[in-house]
Amino acid sequence: MMKISLAAVQYFWDRATLMAFYAQAAEMPLDIIYLGETVCSKRRALSVADWLALAQDLASTGKEVVLSTLTLIEAESELSLARTLLEKFDGMIEANDYAVLRMAQQLQRPVCAGSTLNVYHPLTLQTLQECGVQRWVAPVEMSGASLHDLLQQYALETELSPPQTEVLSYGRLPLAHSARCYTARYANLPKDQCEFRCADYPEGLPLFSQELQGLFQINGIQTQSFARCNLIPHWQQLQQLGVDVMRISASTPDCLGVVQVLRDLIDGQSGRIPAASSEDCNGYWFGVAGMKHVSLI
Repeated sequence: MMKISLAAVQYFWDRATLMAFYAQAAEMPLDIIYLGETVCSKRRALSVADWLALAQDLASTGKEVVLSTLTLIEAESELSLARTLLEKFDGMIEANDYAVLRMAQQLQRPVCAGSTLNVYHPLTLQTLQECGVQRWVAPVEMSGASLHDLLQQYALETELSPPQTEVLSYGRLPLAHSARCYTARYANLPKDQCEFRCADYPEGLPLFSQELQGLFQINGIQTQSFARCNLIPHWQQLQQLGVDVMRISASTPDCLGVVQVLRDLIDGQSGRIPAASSEDCNGYWFGVAGMKHVSLI
C-alpha cells in the first residue's frame, strides 16, 4: 500500500504556528512526517531539543518520524548542528547534503536521500543504498518515464530491491538553492543581517515576469515554483511505476485537507479522482516544461 508523507516545512513560521500545524498533522492519515529546518540555519523558531521532543510526540501517535537536515551546508556550525541531530536522534535522517550522508553512514543511521542529492542513475542509487540509504526522493524535475527507466534498469543491473521511492506529489517545487539570500536582497539587507525578513512572507515572495505571469516563489536562499505541483490525479500511475511514498509539501498551515483526499483515493474509499486546477503544474512529470499543466487523459 502506497504511503503518504509530509515534507519538512519550507517556510519560516513562528513557533506557535509550527506547533499548531504539527498538532493538526498528528490527526491526519499520514504515514511519515519529516521535521526540521532545511532552508536556513538562522531560522530557529524551534531548537534541537524542541524538534526532538516533537518527534517523540508524533512517533507516539504511530507516525514514522524523520528528521531533515539543511540543504546547503556552508559553515562548520551548520555541520555541527547536523552532527548533533544525528547523535541525538536514532531514527531515520533525511540527508539533503552529501556531508550529512557521510556522517549518517559513519554513525550507522538509516537515511532518506533528499531530492537535492540528485539521483539520476541506477548505479548512483545502488551506491547510496550501500551507504545506508533506505529511501530516496526523486529529483523534482524527473519525469515519470525517466523514473520508470531508472527503476527498471536498477532491477536488471543490480538484482536488488531498490530503496523505497518517494515523489513530491503536491506542493511548490524546490527548484534551486543559493548561497545568496534573495529575501534579504529584496529588503536591501546583507544576508548576515537579514532581520529574519522571510518571517514576513510565510508563503515566500512571488516573482512575476514583465507580462505578470507567475514564475517563481522566493523563500530565503530557496527558489520554488510559483505554481503548486499536483500529481494527486495521477496517483495510480505513480503506484504502477513503483512509487512507495507520495510526498505532500505544505505551503500554508491550513492546506492539510489534501492529505485526506489522497488517503481516500489510495484506500479505495473514493472513486472520484479530483480534477487538478489549471493553475497547478505537473509538466516535469510528463517530460515537458515544469510550469506546464497537463490534463488527465
